[in-house]
Order: sequence, then C-alpha cells, then structure tokens
Amino acid sequence: MSSSIPGPRRAPARGKRAFAATWWGQAWVTALEDSSLDPGRLSRGRTYARKGMVGPVTIAPGQVKAAVQGSRPRPYRSAVHLPVLADAQWDTLLDTVAARAGHLAALLDGEMPAELVDDARRAGVPFLPQPAELDPECSCPDWGYPCKHAAALCYAIAATIDHDPFVLFAVRGRGREEVFAELRARRAASHETTAPSASSGIPAAAAYTHWAEHTPELPELSEPATHTAALPVAPPPDTGLVAADLERLMADAAARAARILAGDTASLYLPQYQDAVRIAASSPGPEWFNHLIQNTGAKPSTFARLTRAWRHGGPAGITVAEQPHTPDPVTMTTARTALATALAEMTDSSVPLRAWRNRLTLTAHGIQLRLGPDTRWYPYLRDDDGEWWPAAPADADPVAALTTAWSQNGG
Repeated sequence: MSSSIPGPRRAPARGKRAFAATWWGQAWVTALEDSSLDPGRLSRGRTYARKGMVGPVTIAPGQVKAAVQGSRPRPYRSAVHLPVLADAQWDTLLDTVAARAGHLAALLDGEMPAELVDDARRAGVPFLPQPAELDPECSCPDWGYPCKHAAALCYAIAATIDHDPFVLFAVRGRGREEVFAELRARRAASHETTAPSASSGIPAAAAYTHWAEHTPELPELSEPATHTAALPVAPPPDTGLVAADLERLMADAAARAARILAGDTASLYLPQYQDAVRIAASSPGPEWFNHLIQNTGAKPSTFARLTRAWRHGGPAGITVAEQPHTPDPVTMTTARTALATALAEMTDSSVPLRAWRNRLTLTAHGIQLRLGPDTRWYPYLRDDDGEWWPAAPADADPVAALTTAWSQNGG
C-alpha cells in the first residue's frame, strides 16, 4: 500500500511556519525541528523545499520518500521513517474515530479534530509524530541528522498533511480506503441485534470509565506522603538498581494511585515522554533529570520547557506548550479587547498585539498568552534565543495572566 504525490511542488515562500498552516501539520514540522541537531541544515532544507527541489513524494506505511535535487546533477534518495501502529493500537484508534460521528465528518472535511488526537493519546496511541519518532535517511554523504535533503522532504510534505490528514493515517500503516472499510465494519457490527458473548469482555479503558461514572463513596485517603516505605529487601547485587531510586518510584506509584482513586485521572493515560516530564517536574534531582532526558531521547531544552509547562499546568500545560489550536473566535476577540484596554492603561500608549490561533503576542515586550483547552490563559516569556517559555500558572482572566508576565518581564 503506497501512494504518490506529484512534484516538484514549490513550498510556501516565507517563514518556518509557512510550511504548515494547521496545528496537525505544524506537529509534523515541530517533530522534525525538535529532533534536529543542526538548525543550519534545517534552514537549507527549507530553502530546498521552497525552490521545488523535492520530487514526487511516495507515501507508504512507515515512510515518506522522494528524490531530492542537491548540488550534484543526480538527485539523492531521501526518506523519513515513522513507526507504524500495531494492530491493537489501530483497533483503539478506529474505535476512537467511530465513537463520535463528528470525528469522521471532520476528517472528510480535511480537518484533524484535536479531541480525536487527545482521546487516542489518553488511550495510549501516539498518532501524531513525536520528536524521537521521525527517522531521516538519505543517500547523500552528509552526516547531518537530518541532512538538508531529508529536511526538505519533511517540509515539503507538511503542506500535504495540512490538506489531507489521511496522509498521517497512511504513514502510520493504513490508507484512506482501509480506514473507511474498518469504520464501515464497526458501524455494521454496532447495528447487530445479537447479544455479545458473555466471555467477550470489554476494553479496560471502557471498564474504568463505567466504574468512574458509577463509583461508590470511598473512605478518606491518607496523604500520599504517608505511603512512602523502605524496601523490604535490598536490590539484588550487580543489577544496577539503587534502593533509593526504587523507593522514590514506590512513593510516586502510591501517590498516583491515591489520586486516581480520588477521581484525578489526569496522569492515567500519559505517553512515556509525558510521564517522564511529570516525574522531572517533581524535582527529583539533576541526575534523575539527565537520565530522564537520555531515556526519552528528547532535546534537553525541549524537555526542560515541557517540565516547566507541567509545573505550571499539568497535562493541560503540556498541551498548551505543544499544540496550537483554533479556539472560539469570540473568546479570542473578547480577550484581545480586554488586553488592549489594559495595555493602554499600563503604558499610556498603543501596544501592538498579534493574534495567531490560540496565542496573543506582545512581540515588542517578549510576552505571549496562550489559551489552553481548560479555557485558562497561560503566560509565556521569550528568552534571548527567541524561544517561548512558560512563565507562571494559568489564569481564567487574560488581563491577570498578562499582569503576571508583565511583572516577571520587568514591563
């Protein structure tokens, strides 16, 4: 199963983000840029893509490939690999699509519903690419990771992903027609009147959801700190395990269990890298922090930024840091008006306020406010390298969030 996209096709002419207008297309670009070890090669890749040096693109399960023209007469063979989903993960993803009629309707309209991606992620299916998943390959002698040719291919395909989210399905292992056939089969099964077998069971996630909706009153739980305990025996020698590390994990597991029993399921469906961020946010020490970075394969700066995002907003803070989205225009307009009024009072002058998706930016002051999925405003500050960092906990009032960022940034 593979498909081809005609080329060469010139990419948008301006800016890194010009290659992807949608949040899911930008997720692809972000995964590329966060996995790169050389910004210079990314810049060359963007130039190659803009000049139309990427030939026809072939999409197949687990890879996107194309011939990319370089400085030599003969084009190079470039590819980008992405892990395909296992059958069990596909079952979960398709069940998630079928669960809401609006999901499929949005996909057919060329939209990737954020709720679909969130539901799939909570069920343990990483549908959108993560930085550690994109694996570039090229026949050129360049040792870069990625080289400029593979980077050009990634940028060139981003606009296609914008217009057709089913490209992501195909790279993850199943094409549009196969997905439709699976969804039709699920619809037919849902209309059958025969009772399910008593031994068929139900998915664990569905069982937990049913329990959570009909949970009885639970006895008062002790504070998580009281669950800490020493190991009953020392770790076996020559295993590399340290008693103090295992005891920390025991205490963390007990604390999570207590929160889940109390109804806080925010950390129940975290992917591995977000769970590592959660642990890092508890300040386990520099050695643990470095080990968590190494084991997730994340860039240190990206991991540190997500750790700070978790401290300020938990899972919602991570979503705000990683995924721009398009909120209700009325909400954004109301917030922008309130901020403009507040800024006029604070500065006695007009301060330019740029709006993009769920973000309102005071470029001249290095301040940005991001509207989260929890309808709260998260303040961000720009560092000397031009990167945006979470600055403080969110606030329901955009003016209050602005005031916090303003005071931290010294106006």
